[in-house]
Amino acid sequence: MSDRYVVRHENGWAVRNPGGGRASSVHDTQAQAIDRARKIIRNDGGGELRIQGRDGRWRDSDTVPPGNDPFPPRDRR
Repeated sequence: MSDRYVVRHENGWAVRNPGGGRASSVHDTQAQAIDRARKIIRNDGGGELRIQGRDGRWRDSDTVPPGNDPFPPRDRR
């Protein structure tokens, strides 16, 4: 399982590992960063994606299933 955060960055939006010191990747838009984070999580066997808003507060989270799971779990919100 692999978790990633999408957070504000001086050059746009960054994808970060929760325990990491630097960004995995930096993107111009939040949507691009979210797409990249989903791909990273899916390739690492699934995990949790947390998205930070412009105000610095967590605005959303999503469970991303593994890329090869034939019966993925479904979020129930």
